[in-house]
Amino acid sequence: MTSIDPEPVPVMISQSPLKAWLRRHASPLVASATLVTITLAGLLIPEDIHFGSLFVAVPALTAVAPHARVTLCMTGLACVGSVAVDIRDGLARSSILPIHVLDVLVICGLVLVLRRIRDMDHQTLAAIRAVSETAQRALLRPLPCRVGCLRIAAAYRSADAHARIGGDIYAAERVDGTVRFLIGDVRGKGLAAVDDAAAVLGSFRESAHRDATLDKLARSLETSVQRHLAQYADCEGDASERFITALVVEVPDDTTEVRVISCGHPNPMMSRRTGTCLLDLAQPAPPLGLGGPDPGYRVDTFRYDPGDTLLLYTDGLIEARDASGTFYPALDRFATLDTDEPHSVITGLLTDLTAHAGGEVRDDVALVAVQRRCTSAPSPSHPPPVASAHPPTREMTSRRCGDRAQQTESLQGDAVSNAAEANARLRLFALLKAQGVPADEADDLVAALAAEQ
Repeated sequence: MTSIDPEPVPVMISQSPLKAWLRRHASPLVASATLVTITLAGLLIPEDIHFGSLFVAVPALTAVAPHARVTLCMTGLACVGSVAVDIRDGLARSSILPIHVLDVLVICGLVLVLRRIRDMDHQTLAAIRAVSETAQRALLRPLPCRVGCLRIAAAYRSADAHARIGGDIYAAERVDGTVRFLIGDVRGKGLAAVDDAAAVLGSFRESAHRDATLDKLARSLETSVQRHLAQYADCEGDASERFITALVVEVPDDTTEVRVISCGHPNPMMSRRTGTCLLDLAQPAPPLGLGGPDPGYRVDTFRYDPGDTLLLYTDGLIEARDASGTFYPALDRFATLDTDEPHSVITGLLTDLTAHAGGEVRDDVALVAVQRRCTSAPSPSHPPPVASAHPPTREMTSRRCGDRAQQTESLQGDAVSNAAEANARLRLFALLKAQGVPADEADDLVAALAAEQ
């Protein structure tokens, strides 16, 4: 079994340092400027014009400051400024001076109360987001950076401003020298689509290991979705209108090809050394839940060489519009990106998509970039090792196959000592597979052992 990296590099769009600094210090700076302006104006204008009542604006402007001590500090300075201006206006012995100070203190108290309410709301929102992130990790498990010969990056953005999960889904499963991917889009968006998304993801993770071929996997997904929707037919009126568009993709380790079945989903993109193109799927099937008894799944096969990058996406990418109503030109923008690093592809597309949509993407968006780095097929100049009539020496074993050949030698000794030749072959083949030896190499070794006997 090929090892995988369980800690994927997160894909995120960071805020610029200048924007972060301004967001943190804008309120204190504006309050300070207001305090200085009112104080100077009160000291320079004629004495019969009183500016002391304007100091209530200073604590009010600190309502969005990051800390309560900013409000308290600016309130104290506002009180000092109010007293200084009133004394300059000859109101030192008047009842107006304490009223101005009291006004500033009352506004300060109101700001502190409102800040406390806001902080409680933020704590509640933070708790909700923590639950949402936990649910997302359970629903959309992070994809590994490397699986077999593939490098992977994925990202998801929900249409709900305060939610991290929604109706777009993706998953990947490693199955016997093959990596299978699912990307889909549940009808609807946001939290209302989470239930259907969970149903199809659970079915994929189970069926990917059970079904031998890609069309059987697609049929299992269709059956599972129909069964899921049938449970809601009696209690929900729109159950018959619910469906899921999906792409089921299979990438074998030992061939330079990728197999795809489309269930009403947008066609994937491929970046090659010769250019970028949209893969042409000849006969897409209906979306999951609408396939009926015979969906007619067709497997389309495309060349997938080392260095090529496959982009899977949901319609939130291609249906985003700018202010003039122009759709996002996803294929053209994908062609301009450096596809040597999948995470750079995802980050670049999300950044560009957000700019195109004016900072607000109105639909769920899921992206998966998959780059093939190599194939595990044996090279003609380096054929797989063949068992000889004499057991190989330790030096030869180390030079030709390393630890794998040494394990093969031990397994051959066990097989030869077995009384039943047929059982010995099966046992040897199973043990070789358990040690991670590819099926074709294991079959050659078993055949060589049978010839020696």
